Amino acid sequence: MKNMICAMLMILLAAVGSVSAQQLIIDGSTTVGPICDGFAEVFGQIYPDISITVSKTGSGNGAAALVEGRCDIAMMSRFMKSQEFRAALENDVFPVAHVVAMDGVCVILHPSNPINALTSDQIKQIYLGNITNWNQLGGADMEIVAISRDTSSGTFETFHGLIMGGDDLAGSVETVGSNPQAHARVRGTAGAIAYVGLGFLDSEVKAIAVNGVMPSRDTIASGTYPVSRPLYLFTNGYPALGSPAHAFCTFYLTEQGQDIIEDQGFVPVTDY
Repeated sequence: MKNMICAMLMILLAAVGSVSAQQLIIDGSTTVGPICDGFAEVFGQIYPDISITVSKTGSGNGAAALVEGRCDIAMMSRFMKSQEFRAALENDVFPVAHVVAMDGVCVILHPSNPINALTSDQIKQIYLGNITNWNQLGGADMEIVAISRDTSSGTFETFHGLIMGGDDLAGSVETVGSNPQAHARVRGTAGAIAYVGLGFLDSEVKAIAVNGVMPSRDTIASGTYPVSRPLYLFTNGYPALGSPAHAFCTFYLTEQGQDIIEDQGFVPVTDY
């Protein structure tokens, strides 16, 4: 079955290659961005006549770009909100979701921090400003520096819903605009805590268990990690068969696409 799917997609990709001077504009999530960068690199090598632009401005901005006709594909690390759907329909845009990978919102600390696990409620209390020192959690006597993504981020929306339960963050929480910025802030700050997508974990920061479950391929694929989520590409309607947009949005089903998703640290939807 897998070979049949790959064969069908290669036929569609060949059809794409027969059309010249086409363009794909992709905008949105900084989490999904590395996946689309990888896809775009492969397409650029095989189909040099297709110009692909990938901009990482956040899930909310990607949704707005699709609604306003400024992009062909919106990258989103959350599902579209009801108000975004309403705005799209009012603009004669019909958003269609394509789930391309699975991800986890991973809570990270500086590697020197001895804390290895927190409950979701402890994390919430940190971001509410009720826990302000690591010694309140059995750690060192060190001020907690809480880092969050901005409100246009799909990663923020997932964290805000699954960890915060919709409650507002404390005014003391610092805001950054991307996963790399959150990673850099924790990497350079001994008392920092932040959250990033699975693909942004490395030896320079320490992921911790949430409610006793560590983020990993298996726990995210199974949904046992408490902050797991799908990653999306959104298009205006289902893209025409054989079109560049269709080939791009279904590339995750090919072996090359799955390899790119794995190389970026995410979980292919075909790997359950």
